[in-house]
Amino acid sequence: MMTTDEMKLRTKKFSLSVIDLAEKLPGTYIVKVIANQIVRSGTSVGANYRAVCRARSDKEFISKMNIVLEESDETLFG
Repeated sequence: MMTTDEMKLRTKKFSLSVIDLAEKLPGTYIVKVIANQIVRSGTSVGANYRAVCRARSDKEFISKMNIVLEESDETLFG
């Protein structure tokens, strides 16, 4: 099982990988639009996971973790 600190590092690396990918994409209009959305949702994964770590209850933890899952799914879709 992964620790909280390992997951924080993993989500940060994921964000940096998403940014690196976006920088390598062609500069056409539609690619820029999609890349922007991928960067927004991809970097949101790590930021929202950090919010999960500050959850004050099990319900809040589950709610915030679902946001992380939604953002990661959106990144994969993009």
